[in-house]
Amino acid sequence: ARYCSIKCQKEHRPKHKRDCKKRAAELRDEILFKQPECSHLGDCPICMIPLSLDISKSPMMTCCSKVICNGCDHANKIRQTEASLDSSCPFCRQPVPTREECSRNRMKRIKANDPVAMNQEGGRQYHNRDYSSAFDYFTKAAGLGVVQAHYQLSIMYDVGRGVEKDRGKEMYHLEEAAIGGHPSARYNLGIEVWKNGHIERAVKHFIIAATLGDDESSKALIDAFRRGFVGKEDLAAALRAHQAAID
Repeated sequence: ARYCSIKCQKEHRPKHKRDCKKRAAELRDEILFKQPECSHLGDCPICMIPLSLDISKSPMMTCCSKVICNGCDHANKIRQTEASLDSSCPFCRQPVPTREECSRNRMKRIKANDPVAMNQEGGRQYHNRDYSSAFDYFTKAAGLGVVQAHYQLSIMYDVGRGVEKDRGKEMYHLEEAAIGGHPSARYNLGIEVWKNGHIERAVKHFIIAATLGDDESSKALIDAFRRGFVGKEDLAAALRAHQAAID
């Protein structure tokens, strides 16, 4: 806002400041509660079918950091068997690397600022209990747009692993992950706001997550329906969308 004088600014700025904060919160909610087109995993880069939330059905290719659905991976193996070909990546067609080559490839891609490789290395360091290194890798990956890294950071800020506990940063990364289509982050957000008594906001989170295929959110919606917080039509639409997402 522009003011005609210092006196005018002193008189009206407090009200304008409140209005600006209110509008900023409204804009944030518009982004936060927008239904993502798909989950954070996206589509298989070969068949373009949405990837399953079950990560065991979508292996990552260590040569190119691409996540491929089991169907395309299986089709590639059949092609190789029928043509008597050596094993290769279904996406980049490079030979399947050894374990040592996988590690070298990952570090090479990290040096090239590959955010997926950074997130993968963060997960490896977290598994090895090197939480400080994991936090650094997740932070870099999140800064480059990896939704899963935001989710991992929210967990680390929640439990205080590799970093001091910080409620504000935990919620920020949860929201960023939810906006990016992470169903578990969305469900966790719903649980948090439910605990704080914001039932309507919680239900919105559960509906979005259930539509993306999250089982826990569909259960939460059924519970909310039994308590009278969700309409029958809204519940039915969310459960149909949930079933379509997991089929």
